[in-house]
Amino acid sequence: MDNHGFIKVAASVPFCRIGDVRHNITEIISLITKAHKDNANIIVFPELSVTGYSCGDLFFSKTLQLAALRGLEEILSSTKDFDIVSIVGLPIYDGVRLYNCATVLHKGEILGIVPKTHIPTQSEYNQSRWFCSGNNKSGNNIEICSTQVPFNSNIVFDCKQVKFSIEICEDIFANVPLSAIHAQNGAEIIFNLASITSDVAGFDNIRTAVKHISFASSCGYVFVSAGVGESSADTLFSGLCCAAENGAILMEKNEYSFESNIFYTEIDLQQIESNRKKQIAFNNVIISNQPYHIVKTDLQIKNTNILSRKIKQFPFVPENPDIKNAQMKRIYEAVSFALAKRLRHCGINVPVLGVSGGLDSTLALLFTVHAADILKFNRSNIIGVTMPGFGTTESSFGNAKQLMELLGVTAREINIIPSCKQHFKDIGHDINDADVTFENAQARERTQILMDIANSENGMVIGTGDLSELALGWSTFAGDAISMYAVNSGIPKTLVRCLVEWIGKNELNPDGEKLTSSILKAPVSPELLPLDENNTIKQKTEDIIGDYALHDFFMYYFIRFGFTPEKIFFLAVNAFEGKYQPKYIKNCLKLFILRFFANQFKRSCMPDGPNIGIVSLSPRTGWLMPSDTHSKLWLEDL
Repeated sequence: MDNHGFIKVAASVPFCRIGDVRHNITEIISLITKAHKDNANIIVFPELSVTGYSCGDLFFSKTLQLAALRGLEEILSSTKDFDIVSIVGLPIYDGVRLYNCATVLHKGEILGIVPKTHIPTQSEYNQSRWFCSGNNKSGNNIEICSTQVPFNSNIVFDCKQVKFSIEICEDIFANVPLSAIHAQNGAEIIFNLASITSDVAGFDNIRTAVKHISFASSCGYVFVSAGVGESSADTLFSGLCCAAENGAILMEKNEYSFESNIFYTEIDLQQIESNRKKQIAFNNVIISNQPYHIVKTDLQIKNTNILSRKIKQFPFVPENPDIKNAQMKRIYEAVSFALAKRLRHCGINVPVLGVSGGLDSTLALLFTVHAADILKFNRSNIIGVTMPGFGTTESSFGNAKQLMELLGVTAREINIIPSCKQHFKDIGHDINDADVTFENAQARERTQILMDIANSENGMVIGTGDLSELALGWSTFAGDAISMYAVNSGIPKTLVRCLVEWIGKNELNPDGEKLTSSILKAPVSPELLPLDENNTIKQKTEDIIGDYALHDFFMYYFIRFGFTPEKIFFLAVNAFEGKYQPKYIKNCLKLFILRFFANQFKRSCMPDGPNIGIVSLSPRTGWLMPSDTHSKLWLEDL
């Protein structure tokens, strides 16, 4: 198994002794050795980690400067056989000025040196007393350890499979951060060597900046700050480490420790590549006219079987309760207002929809009721139609009737069994043959009823199908796939559940919450096949096509990032370890691919509906694909 586009990086905080270069070098070498054994590809240390950040006027000491260079040579010698890139901080004198620098090392060689650009002058960060800005250097190369090496802030280190650049501490807070220019010149990961004092506001500011930069520049960002080994005369350093990718925090540690620490995560280079291809703002930015230096080396990215970073099982659903609550509220309002806008535009105040007592129709009805409240027309204008058929259970039928009564909408009941029997007789279909014709005839009969009621009442048919069903083609062409406005078409099944639960708890009375809870417990089913001998559901959707948790996971990574099926399988195995066996995951993924390609024709004529997330299958603005595309290439990838 290959690395699947992941590169393992290490953020390391050695327990330093101020001015004790020998001790610090020993710690650094030990941590590089550990990272190498743990299959990390790049390790980064804090700002001025060789000498310690708090040396003060001792930075002027030739003794300290020479000791730092000897220490650098020792690191080179001790790690020359390691295929790992190490980034360490130390003071460097170029014969004219003293600079706060990051040195990039690989296999016993110095690849380049990056001087700090923005030198702070305030409070405890008065570095301008000792160091000059990299903007003031006199050349683009420097002789160090008897070798001429690149010496510049504008360097992209090209390791064949990954490109990265460096900024140092305050560079992150510049109004035009170096990281943005680095990214525009090809850097996929930015490493920041820092020394930040321990205060809550500082941590929050760093976290916000790291998230923002990684999002705006579609990159990975790894930040590492000095630890408690630094001076505590006036401040304390906590060893803050933080890593983000495309706006998502992957790893954050803010631990006080008298021990050296190392923290790992993996950066997904393929996700970065995918974002950059699609992000218009990133691609249209005018790159700075500053000349950039490309430094190449041959780093072999190690294979990755198990990830240290967490892969979310439910990528459409926020894990943080506060964020989740706020998002449910926004979606509830957005979809309801979208429907209200369409009704208002058409001059219609009679929404018509089928109410089965299942999840999707429940959510659609809840949106419709809120839209009616927004437009201030009576809820009784809403016509909810329950249409029991051959597979309808007492439970779902009862839930549908209770829901309509609780919400105050006009309820109609039309049994479709007589009309379907007549239809089967007309077309010569054996009623005992419960095949696809048997199923689809019921779905089309229900759609016909809704359309005709809408015509007779000057109403609008509200579609109930969700995004997951669109992806899988789990709908009937010219049946439930058709409506006049599809409110759930941008909402995946895993999010449908969350919304129904949230609305039940936050927008309904206790009886409504109890009813939605009952609906949530029922198995997902179209209820098109006859019940078994115990009058229970025989047709359970997830028993047929696999769990929606998996299909939503597949859809997210397939549509959002264009990942290969092999990589999606790898991610799913990591995300659902202990819940699903790899064989089951692979079978579900194959089915997803087959159904996704085979059912594009249904999506090509799907009705209008609001998109509320980053994945859309609308043939107009979301997903453009010919209906006769072959799936062979994607299936072979598995």
